[in-house]
Amino acid sequence: MSSVAVNGVDLSADHLGALYWQAERTLIVADMHLEKGSAFASRGQMLPPYDSAATLAKLNQLIARHRPKRLIALGDSFHDIQAGERMDKDCALALAALAASLEMIWITGNHDPEIPTALSGQRYADYRLGGLVFRHEPLAGLQPGEIAGHLHPVARLVSPKGGIQARAFISDGTRLLMPAFGSYAGGLNCRDDAISSLFNPHLMAAHICGSTRVYPVKGNRLVSGEKQASHMRVR
Repeated sequence: MSSVAVNGVDLSADHLGALYWQAERTLIVADMHLEKGSAFASRGQMLPPYDSAATLAKLNQLIARHRPKRLIALGDSFHDIQAGERMDKDCALALAALAASLEMIWITGNHDPEIPTALSGQRYADYRLGGLVFRHEPLAGLQPGEIAGHLHPVARLVSPKGGIQARAFISDGTRLLMPAFGSYAGGLNCRDDAISSLFNPHLMAAHICGSTRVYPVKGNRLVSGEKQASHMRVR
């Protein structure tokens, strides 16, 4: 994991795309987009229907690793408001068991303004804990302690040995933008104005998710690229 301080709070970035706040035993994920595959299939674009199972398996792996008492899901946990109805029985039972096993905080997002009522947990538009505020979409202007998702940041790095592009946490020490956690979620290059304008350009850094670890990279080493994240991974 990679250490990152936000508004004076020490957090750890996990290479699977989650934050862990050890002092509060809190795990944070963003943009799971459960049932995105079935949403696309309903419109005639066929994708393998395994994204929810893969995303939940990764989430359970993180819970086993960190053993949190609290899980905060930063919005767009579901790809749309009918996602819970389309989810197969095994995934639905696994998600319900997970939500009931700890203190579950659901942040509503633009894709899921309503969380399925059958699931345990508290629902918020934003949630404050300690020196941090958790919300789905980052707000404009200075927002000390903000942890947000929505924009699906990826970082691109080019070196003499080649280029890499992968999901990334973006921070300048004042606020942090989470990578998308969902298996089918794409990404927006962190040099895009929608992301870069949120951060102090002199302090902005990326914590890039590799296959086994997180790589902290200073902002001046990052380059722009295509908005859709490639399958290139840091090894």
